[in-house]
Amino acid sequence: MNRRIFVRSGALALVTLGLDPTFLRRTAFAAELKRAGNGRVLIVLFQRGAADALNVIVPHGDADYYRLRPGIGIAPPARSAGAEGALDLDGFFGLHPALAPLEPLYRRGLLAPIHAVGSPSATRSHFDAQDYMETGTPDRKSTPDGWLNRYLAIRGTCEECSPPDRSSGPGAHDGRSPFRAVALAEQTPRILEGPAQSVAMSSLDDFVIRSTGSDAATRLEALYRSGSADLVHGAGSELFDAMKLLREANPQRYQPSVGAEYPRSPFGQRLRQIAQLVKADVGMEVAFADVGGWDTHVNQGGATGQLAARLRDFASAIAALVTDLDDRMADVTIVTMSEFGRMARENGTRGTDHGHAGSMFVIGGNVDGGKVHGRWPGLAPDRLHEGRDLALTTDFRAVFGELVTRHLGAQHPELVFPGYTGGQREWLGVVRS
Repeated sequence: MNRRIFVRSGALALVTLGLDPTFLRRTAFAAELKRAGNGRVLIVLFQRGAADALNVIVPHGDADYYRLRPGIGIAPPARSAGAEGALDLDGFFGLHPALAPLEPLYRRGLLAPIHAVGSPSATRSHFDAQDYMETGTPDRKSTPDGWLNRYLAIRGTCEECSPPDRSSGPGAHDGRSPFRAVALAEQTPRILEGPAQSVAMSSLDDFVIRSTGSDAATRLEALYRSGSADLVHGAGSELFDAMKLLREANPQRYQPSVGAEYPRSPFGQRLRQIAQLVKADVGMEVAFADVGGWDTHVNQGGATGQLAARLRDFASAIAALVTDLDDRMADVTIVTMSEFGRMARENGTRGTDHGHAGSMFVIGGNVDGGKVHGRWPGLAPDRLHEGRDLALTTDFRAVFGELVTRHLGAQHPELVFPGYTGGQREWLGVVRS
């Protein structure tokens, strides 16, 4: 019952993935869910596998970059004749040419790249590093919940709703949408694990009532409302309130805004459905999606090749999402992250090995974009972490803490990131006050 609910009555079948009936009981009316969805949204995108920060945000003004990467380095803008060079940002940093769809966002002040950012943990294990970034507690493996779930747990109920009443049975609610936190993923990601409710689904189709008869949904709803059918006991009519809310965001009928062209890749389609949920006003505060394929030990490529192909899909999907959301980007912020960066020096197989500091992008209408944030440590031999990696100058918790406070309105970021003592003094000012 925790992960999948199957209901069968004749030719009827209702399938939900990642939907717990106990939190559906907290939703009384679809109208209340819509009213709770008028606030800001944070979209978190995880690049699993350790994206190569030095070829994503290229430090073409640092001569040591080309010394360390003679084969896979991205040419500087001034030398791009006959080869694709970096897309210059500020005379020192540039974007990988495959990130061209993001360049207009930077020029418009919507995109804030962050360099030399990541976890202070020295681990080079993908599993541990991802866990630390999702729990927000580096080098602490015992943390039971993710930092996004902790944010959800401490954030108050909507102002229009009365305090939660858990004594009145099915129909009791605390004013929060059942779609408050949505992961477009096969299972709940670590970052959303914890006591606060969230939804994990591979696609919106997982919430569609599938049937062979035209009146199937009506007949099934009648069974629920009559109380005569012992089917998924306790979910009751609240299940249908949630279902009706999502019917308004029918995946088959959704048309992105003019000019928004999502890649057909799985990642592109996940972002398309996130846009759909934002625009459907289902009360979503947090959305999560991830994409793998960033572990480029062999034949990484430079301006073209393996990494370039991954970046092109990544950038095209994000650019489409921003175009699709249009003026809604005033209330939406997107943040990208990866568990760590990669070794500064290319290896013997034209790839890069596991490193330390990485990069992030923060995108949104209230973002201080159009400039690269973070302190650059340099790539000289005496400036490298352990003599081999880009050094860390910004703790990832400073970025996330600023986002949950300035963008989402959390009052106690220290509860979201226990043990982190950096606080506001380490914020980069990525989000405007």
